Amino acid sequence: MTATATLDVNTFRYVLGHFASGITVVTGGEPDAPAGFTCQSFSSLSLDPPLVVVLPHQYSASWLAIAHSGRFCVNVLAEGQEELSIGFARRHKDKFAGVAWTPSPLGSPVIDGVLAWIDCTLAAVHPGGDHFIAVGAVMHCEAGSGSPLLYHRGRYRGTRPCRIPT
Repeated sequence: MTATATLDVNTFRYVLGHFASGITVVTGGEPDAPAGFTCQSFSSLSLDPPLVVVLPHQYSASWLAIAHSGRFCVNVLAEGQEELSIGFARRHKDKFAGVAWTPSPLGSPVIDGVLAWIDCTLAAVHPGGDHFIAVGAVMHCEAGSGSPLLYHRGRYRGTRPCRIPT
């Protein structure tokens, strides 16, 4: 028996919940039919060449539309954008209803008010359990000011300045 065969899924989820993550909304699709989903599983992969990874669920209809377009934009949510995170995490047809956005240079939605955005072409997709490992080649990116929206132990959180001992 392997070690993962005896691992309780709830324990695994609980333990991993202790790692704080940022919240993103990955967008793409076609201009007349934008798609998007909330994604905690986002990271930089390489500086040279500039690459990022997102890990969409293998059964995500939004991801299928985005992958078909061959491009995506990672929208890094700012504190106060919890409702955007919740809205894009739900399974419903028009996640963009009432959401203000403009097209990125590659044409993917950049949501108004996000902390940063990263515009990518889809470089590769690999299997990863019940998710895909999608590699994006970064073509454009921009950052604003403010603090990120975080997720830790099942709750949305913000940031507080920390004191570095001297």
